[in-house]
Amino acid sequence: MLRIGQSHYDALRQHGQESYPHECCGVLLGRVDDQGVRVVTSLVRCGNTRTDSPQNRYNIDPKELVRIQREGREREEDIIGFYHSHPDHPAHWSQTDLAEAHWLGCSYVITSVDQGTPVSTHSFALTGSEEGDKQLIAEDIEVI
Repeated sequence: MLRIGQSHYDALRQHGQESYPHECCGVLLGRVDDQGVRVVTSLVRCGNTRTDSPQNRYNIDPKELVRIQREGREREEDIIGFYHSHPDHPAHWSQTDLAEAHWLGCSYVITSVDQGTPVSTHSFALTGSEEGDKQLIAEDIEVI
């Protein structure tokens, strides 16, 4: 399960709206509690560095990701997930999303943005022990 505050939830959906018709992307920071729930304590908007097809693909610059991870650790936060939008497509992972997901144990949040308006948001946990057996499994989002 992913637990996220209303303001963070609204912010990631707003990011999708502002980026339309391109995909937005960002990082979820926080901690995993004793019950295994990923608890979001902050999020960071990232620039989508894809130039070939930003309307249906995203990429976060690795240097930006390292900086976010370092700054998060200084605040005792870990990267617990990522988010992106699907302009005019369902809030469900694609084969490309699965192929490009590498952070096992993290949440991958997707917001469907139809004609510039955020419609639905779903989260998927990346499970498995290695690249060969990874899966994105639907998980509940608790907005608090």
